[in-house]
Amino acid sequence: MHTLPAVAAVRDANPEAVITWVINPEWAPLLRGNPDINHIHIFPRGEFHAWKAPRHLLPWLRETRKLQPDAALDFQGLLRSAIIARISGAKQIFGMSDGREGSRLFYDRIARVDRRAHAVDRYLRLAEEFGAPASAPLRFPLPTGDTLPNFDEDEPFVLLHPFARGNGKSLGLAAVEQFCRALAPTRVVVVGKTASRIALCDNCVDVTNQTTLLQLVGLIRLARWTISVDSGPMHIAAAISPRLVSIHKWSDPLRVGPYNADAFVWKNGALVQVRDLPSAAIARKRKPFGKQDVNAIVELVRTHADLAYA
Repeated sequence: MHTLPAVAAVRDANPEAVITWVINPEWAPLLRGNPDINHIHIFPRGEFHAWKAPRHLLPWLRETRKLQPDAALDFQGLLRSAIIARISGAKQIFGMSDGREGSRLFYDRIARVDRRAHAVDRYLRLAEEFGAPASAPLRFPLPTGDTLPNFDEDEPFVLLHPFARGNGKSLGLAAVEQFCRALAPTRVVVVGKTASRIALCDNCVDVTNQTTLLQLVGLIRLARWTISVDSGPMHIAAAISPRLVSIHKWSDPLRVGPYNADAFVWKNGALVQVRDLPSAAIARKRKPFGKQDVNAIVELVRTHADLAYA
């Protein structure tokens, strides 16, 4: 997600270039229909473990060596991605100064970046080092998404994504249930992956563990508003619409928050727009996410989404 504007800048600066994106298969659907990409080269990481490795790795290495690009841009900045760039036979490898795991040893050109900056800005700096400065407005080319079977797209709804893989980022079940009750009678669609069973009221639709990545994109486009913890789906929502509240229980929204000046973030009890984050008076001491915070977000969503009260 964060790399999309940088690759768009590379395309704008090189309209005749042949651009190949090396990507894990689970994220490849996000590039469906992307006008900036000519080819997708899958990195099937899951197939390179234990006894499966020789059978899958050697054919993949042969195909990767055929790429032979004039340049490779390593946006991931890890040893694995730098090695892939070298295997591809690239004449020049571009990377960032905050590359980890020894990846910088493989770079021919290094873009000086601020490791405290947002990932989008760091990646744009790498594109600039390649000779592709970005111009406003930035482009996040995303697919239109897929429809969810048996889902009524005509009834307005708020999308709630309360779960994340990062430790301590997810909301508790009590907060999920409170969001559903507080937003009633508006329909609330709960998405994401979880092993928990959610006790939902009548206005809530539980589609957790039931959507593909592109179905999630489709739901975000349809939603009147998205409420999400710090997660990948939050960044998809930020690229699609400003109608977003991103909940940051411990992460820094200036570094990893939504890259959308009109979106809102919650942090330590404060609810502010992204554009106001640098000057906002946000307490440094971590504050738990509680009932009063749910109510503040619900009030914001109702005001901006023109949703009726119960």
